[in-house]
Amino acid sequence: MSVFQSFFMGGYECADHINRSGARINLLQDTQHDVRAEEDYKDLVGIGITTVREGICWSAVETSPYIFDFTEVKNRMDAAERQGVQLIWDLIHFGYPDGLYPTHPHFCSRFAALCDAFATFYKAATKAPLLVVPVNEISFLSWHSGDVRGTVPFAVNSGWDMKYHLCKAAIIGIKVLKELIPDCRIVCVEPLIKIHPGYEQNLEHIQNMNDHQFQAMDIIGGRMCPELGGREEYLDILGFNYYWNSQWDHGIGELPWPETEVRRATVASLLEMAHARYHKPIFLSETGHFGIGRAPWIDEITMECIEAINNGVELLGVCIYPVIDRPNWDNLLEYHDCGIWDMDENKDRIPHNDSITAILDGQKLIEACLKNKSSGLEKIADSVSGLYHRITDTI
Repeated sequence: MSVFQSFFMGGYECADHINRSGARINLLQDTQHDVRAEEDYKDLVGIGITTVREGICWSAVETSPYIFDFTEVKNRMDAAERQGVQLIWDLIHFGYPDGLYPTHPHFCSRFAALCDAFATFYKAATKAPLLVVPVNEISFLSWHSGDVRGTVPFAVNSGWDMKYHLCKAAIIGIKVLKELIPDCRIVCVEPLIKIHPGYEQNLEHIQNMNDHQFQAMDIIGGRMCPELGGREEYLDILGFNYYWNSQWDHGIGELPWPETEVRRATVASLLEMAHARYHKPIFLSETGHFGIGRAPWIDEITMECIEAINNGVELLGVCIYPVIDRPNWDNLLEYHDCGIWDMDENKDRIPHNDSITAILDGQKLIEACLKNKSSGLEKIADSVSGLYHRITDTI
């Protein structure tokens, strides 16, 4: 039995970092999900999604050093409980309180205090089992902050240093969470990528670069940098984020999607690779597309999930991200047309009906696949063929 209530999940954009202009963003507020959570959950339940990824926004809940206020988080928890929605909580989703960054000497102690305060609050607030992501996408965040000056400390040539210290904080935080809530489920979330050689002739170099995507999980699991105290049991549930630009030619750029000449590794094969490396339950923790590509992307991901399941991957679910259209981090006036729901000028939700249809169709196919992976294959294959034609006809 899966730990998640629904195979298809939804994720709300909850980034709260300082952007390239030096401005603090809070996309929970910008999309008004913080005050419309109950309405948003009702919409999701209406299309069969009852598991949701959320974030606490560290920069908002720590009102001053070591002082915490989880009132807004509690409001979302209460709304979710009323609607029968299961929540997975990110503690760091790219943002930290003012003045903090991963290599700051107080970073680990402040994060440990956050984990302590959140776990204490959580135990008092609900009886629901805790599913928690200590640090979302360490590999991306270390690159974004340490190599391309995307957020604090706006560094270059420092990605490994950021990764090491984020993993250090994550391990310390996991220990605190496990001490206070021993049965909590730790969810580690990282990007899932594939770098193709491009003009690079040294294939060993390309393989090493591809292996870098697993460094954070390897450190948290104690397979690398054992001095940080990682342990295999900290790799409890593994999430992998995959988008259209998760595959690229080295030194050239992203592979197009959809492709006229297929060069991409299949998502199923990437999931199989990750599952074979860790032998842990996994899920697609973020995926989605934009514009007219949204529904065909969901169709394709459904096909890939079925393929992975049929090939023996312990795949627990797929999270469509974001549920609500979101603005560009560095230009909050520019929206991406990427949600299951878009927004009008009043932030009212506008359903993207093609995406919703794709999700409803996908749920039926996944349910059939999970019920019977052998005798139902022919019927599933026929339905998947229909999805394939929808993909190619739409784009």
